[in-house]
Amino acid sequence: MSVPLLDLSAQYQPLRSELLAAITRVCDSQRFILGPETESLERELAALVGVPSAIGVSSGTDALLVAMMALDIGPGDEVITPTYSFFATAGCVVRIGATPVLVDIDPQTYNLDPKAVAAAITPRTKAIIPVHLYGQCADMDEIMAMASKAGVAVIEDACQSIGATYKGRQAGAIGTTGCFSFFPSKNLGAFGDGGLVTATDETLGKRIKILRTHGGERRYYHQEVGGNFRLDELQAAVLRVKLPHLDAWTKARQTNAARYRALFTDRGLDKIDGVVLPVERSDRSHIYNQFVIRVPKRDAVKAHLQASGIGCEVYYPVPFHLQECFQHLGYAQGAFPEAEAAANNSLALPIYGELTEAQQAEVVDAIAAAS
Repeated sequence: MSVPLLDLSAQYQPLRSELLAAITRVCDSQRFILGPETESLERELAALVGVPSAIGVSSGTDALLVAMMALDIGPGDEVITPTYSFFATAGCVVRIGATPVLVDIDPQTYNLDPKAVAAAITPRTKAIIPVHLYGQCADMDEIMAMASKAGVAVIEDACQSIGATYKGRQAGAIGTTGCFSFFPSKNLGAFGDGGLVTATDETLGKRIKILRTHGGERRYYHQEVGGNFRLDELQAAVLRVKLPHLDAWTKARQTNAARYRALFTDRGLDKIDGVVLPVERSDRSHIYNQFVIRVPKRDAVKAHLQASGIGCEVYYPVPFHLQECFQHLGYAQGAFPEAEAAANNSLALPIYGELTEAQQAEVVDAIAAAS
């Protein structure tokens, strides 16, 4: 049985007529940028996250970029980020002229290690970016306490974690701002790129909205230099159709995660030295954007799965401190051992909500045959 890493068509088919109707509605209106669909989506997402401001933008990357611009981060400033994440987390710091200060991760959750953050804060620190990687929130209480003491902003990179909670609070509602991605593979995915910035302060939210349109509140009148970070109406309309289903899709992913744990236990794979299943903290919910395991001889296991028609992926094979474009930062191999270990032995398995029990059994059987 072939099992894809992600099957978007399985999600699309039940919603096809509703999605096409929404697209047709936008086409008939001939209003494609920042119209009523975007405004309605922003209200709906602000209510979901529990924040006063939610601003639709062009991608998760641009969400991070405009959030930093709104916080006046720039040359001479330092921004603390984990060295293990999707490239945009650190890439956007460099794009605005600031310096990323990289830290190691918690080996169980893959999120940044609060102790490492505490050691990295300097008088030049302007912000901390905790990444809620794979769908589970970072240790926000410790991070917020450190940020408050140092007087710095917290930008939640929640691009993989819409709907995840930390002690009852939604991802993106805890820090100064929250940044989300609607890339098609996300739990809430558009039909192209899209993103969102949330702000817990309405004044900051208003500035982000202005920066989204080249720094102008009125057309052709610009208070400052911003960018073109607008969310288009077609993507907003698609997301509005999908949003009411997000909770059910999240629960389906969580059910699949629990089933994986049972299947691994039934086949004794949980007792193989070096095999580690995702750790889910008791004080937060995991939405499983990815189901990432640790496995010995990862590359050999990956090759076997792919040869067997099982979709899998390595997120992420090269930490930031070992990327060629960041060599000027001066980090060396071995600087962040937990991130390097995760890059060398982690493997993401199919976890999408429509995945069947038979497909999951096929995945686990293939891992057993490779182990």
